[in-house]
Amino acid sequence: MGSIGFGTAATSTFAAPAAATVAVVEPAAEPVAGPADERPSVAEMRLPVWFFGFEGVLAGAFDLLRAAPSAWPALVVLAAVNIGVSLTLMRRRLKLAKLLWRGKGTRNVAFGLVGLRLGSHLVLGLLGTAVDTALGHVLFALVMGTVTVALLAYVQRTALGALVAAGKATA
Repeated sequence: MGSIGFGTAATSTFAAPAAATVAVVEPAAEPVAGPADERPSVAEMRLPVWFFGFEGVLAGAFDLLRAAPSAWPALVVLAAVNIGVSLTLMRRRLKLAKLLWRGKGTRNVAFGLVGLRLGSHLVLGLLGTAVDTALGHVLFALVMGTVTVALLAYVQRTALGALVAAGKATA
C-alpha cells in the first residue's frame, strides 16, 4: 500500500514539473538568441593577407636556403615572429586559424605545394634546366611564396563562407 501512495505522489509530482519544464524551455530560448548576437563577424575573423606572407616566406625557405645558406638565422627569427604575432596580435583570430589548419582545404594546399615543388623540380631536371643558380632559387622561392599566399587567401575565403552558411559567423 505504501507503493500505491508513492505512485500517487509521484504522479502528482510529475504533473507539476511537466508544467515547470514548459516554463523552463521558454527562458532557454532567450539565451540562444544572445549567443547568436555574439557570433563573430567575417571581418573580425579574417586573417589579413600580409599574415600569410609569413607562410609564403616559409614555403620558399628551401629555395632561399639554397640561394643563400647563411639566411637560416633570419628564417628562424621569422618563424619565431610568426608564432609571436599569432599568439598576440592575432589572438582573436586564432579560432579561424585553427579551423584553417585543420581544414581539408588547407591540407590540400599543403600537399599541392609539396607536389608543385617536387614536380616542377623534377620536370626542370628532366628538361635539363634544373634550378642551379642563386637567382633561379630566389625566383623559385618568390613563385612558391606567391602561390602559397594566394592559395591560403582562397582557403580562408572559402572557410569563412562556410562558417557564414553554417550560422557560426555573420557576414
